[in-house]
Amino acid sequence: MNNPVMTPESADAPRGPVVWPVRSGLVPPLADGFISRPESEPGLRQALAPGRTVALAPARTSGQGSPDWLGACGKTQLACYVAESLWKAGELDLLVWITASNRAAILTGYAAAATTAMGIDAAGDADSVAARFIGWLAETDKSWLIVFDGLASPWDLEGLWPAGVTGRTLVTTGDPANLDQDRVTVLGVTGFSRREALSYLMDRLTEDRGQRSGAIDLVDHLGGEPLALVQASSVIGTSVLSCREYQDVFLRKLDQLARGGQSSTAAISWILSVEHTDRLSRVGPVQPLLILASWLDFNRIPGTVFTSPAARGYLTGGEASPEQAWAAVVTLERAGLLTIDPAPNPPVVTMNSAIAAAVRSATPAELIDTAVTVAANALLEAWPADEQGTWLADSFRSSAISLTGQAGERLWNSSAYRLAFKLGQSMQDANLRALAAPHWNEVAAASDRFLGTAHPDSLAASDHLATAFLAAGRAAEALPWFQRVLTDRTSQLGRDHPATIAFEVRLGRALIAAARPTEAASVLDRAYHNSERVHGPSDLETLDALSVLADACQAAGETDDSIRLYRRVLGERERVQGQSHPQTLESAQKLGDVYLASQKYKEALAQYKRVVAGKEQALGPVSPPTIEARDRLAAAYHSSGRMATAMRLYEESCDDSVRILGVDHPDTLGRKMHLAHALYAVGRIGDATNMLRDTVERCERILPPGDPLTTAARESLTNIVGA
Repeated sequence: MNNPVMTPESADAPRGPVVWPVRSGLVPPLADGFISRPESEPGLRQALAPGRTVALAPARTSGQGSPDWLGACGKTQLACYVAESLWKAGELDLLVWITASNRAAILTGYAAAATTAMGIDAAGDADSVAARFIGWLAETDKSWLIVFDGLASPWDLEGLWPAGVTGRTLVTTGDPANLDQDRVTVLGVTGFSRREALSYLMDRLTEDRGQRSGAIDLVDHLGGEPLALVQASSVIGTSVLSCREYQDVFLRKLDQLARGGQSSTAAISWILSVEHTDRLSRVGPVQPLLILASWLDFNRIPGTVFTSPAARGYLTGGEASPEQAWAAVVTLERAGLLTIDPAPNPPVVTMNSAIAAAVRSATPAELIDTAVTVAANALLEAWPADEQGTWLADSFRSSAISLTGQAGERLWNSSAYRLAFKLGQSMQDANLRALAAPHWNEVAAASDRFLGTAHPDSLAASDHLATAFLAAGRAAEALPWFQRVLTDRTSQLGRDHPATIAFEVRLGRALIAAARPTEAASVLDRAYHNSERVHGPSDLETLDALSVLADACQAAGETDDSIRLYRRVLGERERVQGQSHPQTLESAQKLGDVYLASQKYKEALAQYKRVVAGKEQALGPVSPPTIEARDRLAAAYHSSGRMATAMRLYEESCDDSVRILGVDHPDTLGRKMHLAHALYAVGRIGDATNMLRDTVERCERILPPGDPLTTAARESLTNIVGA
């Protein structure tokens, strides 16, 4: 199988040449005994033509059983089969598999695919990276297939639907009702035909051919339900029962449960599978791990969750070994209740959604709180410390989203609520800014309600919420939460405590972002003088506070004060950190910015040249930070009227940006807009207009709606055309 070749380099730079074809995401393996279903498969391969979007959903025909089991019709397996068939036939340059349990999983799946297909390090806000990838899909000549498996809600794909004449999109979902029928062709999936069901059963029962006795009658009773066939063949294949004997047991159970309203074959066969685990298990009852799995993301559960200390204790009531716990998971698989994909590291466990729902429904109410607590602790114990950009981190997030969503207030009945904090932090680490803010809003409200407003974790939630609001560009909403935490820290620690001073600096940054620079300056002046008294005038914490105070003065229009403060910061950093230190160069750049704003061009150019030289020496001539510094130098030459030099530098930065970051990178688009302004200034109106039109078109295609860069480019084009 062909694999992508990627060589990580510096952040936001190309990760190396992409060697086609490439894949992204974990495609589940085809199940043991899989058949291609030539009679019941709904013409998927023919429908899934380039440029088309197809959804596989249950065909809601009569006689399929109770609604709880309608989704168990083999949609994912059909999607796996067609995806791998297209891949092996060489019809795809790019295959992307995304387990679409929630919007977070879709966004992180897009980020991974962008890294693989576009050859970039997908740093930055996840929504922006997704928009870039969708834009790339729309214009690439590469053939691609994106599979959204187990789409829980069409709203999770709002603004994220891929499109392109060379691409195919395949969705599996349990409920197609809210899909856009103009966009998506829905194919209804039924159960197996009689012939397919018999073929499947025969293929699964090969160890003892005597067990096939009565297979035809059993198939008729099971009615072609794939899940029931999986469970029946699993029980028969791991026992001494024949098909006829299993059917006898099945009919007795059917008669017993029909009185309680249970009539679906799968609703009965799963209970027989659970009962069979007692006969298979060598470690005692294994149902606790089945209950544990039912609260997590049934699409993809990391195997390490089941071998965590919490899960092992839950299994035996004592301390089972990791090997015993994993043996219990294998037992559940042998009984047809779970499936294990051993290929990833760690292995991945999946569970049919109908079984998960049935297990939760069957769990006694008095045991649910314990199950929720164990599941939360198991996730926390197994969660990897280093989760950057991995499918494993995405799997833990999805299971945490599943558990916190289903548990509701139960999560706060014990220490299980700490999972909500871990989930929020993971969202922030994955740059899921638009999702992190509402998550922390819910956590902060729940913390106040269940823990009390004075609880340390309630204050920590407020801190996280303030940070999330600020990261999402919602600075005004962040301010009350910053104020709340600062008030508590001041009360508990005193105004001179280092933690209080550091938080005042954070509040000052938030006030600047909220366009309240005068208030920011007041807060930051106090923080600076407190830091100077506590840490000393040359301490890095003090210099940071002074630098942010200078930012506030500049934002407030106090130019002379900001120049004075920036010069002081720069001089101290040169002495303490050295002339080439990144923070020293950052201070020089800020000083150049304020010089430029006050039309002190000579002084501004001197600072910008210094920054460019320092970046070139430290990072090379074409690193993204060097390109950014050169673009700022070009802007300074432009403002000073030295257009020949400005044009040369603008063109260099644009060319390097296209080569290093790509033509559709937001930074590249911003630099093209700058170059277009310069072209207009030297009288090349046609060239400026064409460049801006191209920039606007690309911005509208790859950036989220309402992005400031798109607005600025569109306004620039309007001004030039209307001039």
